[in-house]
Amino acid sequence: MPTEVALLESRALRVEQMGRVDVLDKVKCLVMLPDGIHVRTEDVARYFEVSTEVVKKVTLRHRSELEENGLRTLRGSDLEAFHRDMVSLWAGEGAGSYPQAATQLRLYTRRAVLNVAMLLRDSDVARCVRTYLLDAEQDLRAGYASLEHRVTRVESHLAGVGTALQELGPVLSRMSHRLDSLDRRLEATHQVVGAMSVRLGGVSADVVRLDDRMDVLARNLKELNRRNKR
Repeated sequence: MPTEVALLESRALRVEQMGRVDVLDKVKCLVMLPDGIHVRTEDVARYFEVSTEVVKKVTLRHRSELEENGLRTLRGSDLEAFHRDMVSLWAGEGAGSYPQAATQLRLYTRRAVLNVAMLLRDSDVARCVRTYLLDAEQDLRAGYASLEHRVTRVESHLAGVGTALQELGPVLSRMSHRLDSLDRRLEATHQVVGAMSVRLGGVSADVVRLDDRMDVLARNLKELNRRNKR
């Protein structure tokens, strides 16, 4: 597990934590500009309870890293356009309450503020943010360990299932052979029954013909009896 010192010294470790901007609000409320995206150097200093000079020094030492996480410096026409946008959004206290920089304005996104929290050494607020990050990392690693343990248990159970299936294979093969034999016997029985049905059909026809002959014989006997009586 990374330590606070490692987080302060390693840019790679800081990059891994850049998605955890939610910890900022868990420690303290970060008041954004009207656009809801940026804060100024003064706002960053107020959040970490340090002077603006401290924030400026950290920003100058790690400018490229912070710029990768949203740090911007506005001048000239870009600054004027940004001020116009902010004044149009500043509805609560009136346009006159929005502080406008004269020559340049350095803006930080929430990711950049989190980046500063992982660079400021002498700020209790920054330490608290780092503690939240490290605790979250520990919880995540514990979750991974628990998940790995559960996967290992599933794998062990599956190994037992594989052995059982191997033992069951010959039994299933024998059952399949017996079912095939039964199918053949049933087919032979169907053939015998079919032949018997054909033969019974012929016997039925013979019986009908025999009945007809018996009827003829009965009529002849009756006729013979009448003649004898005469």
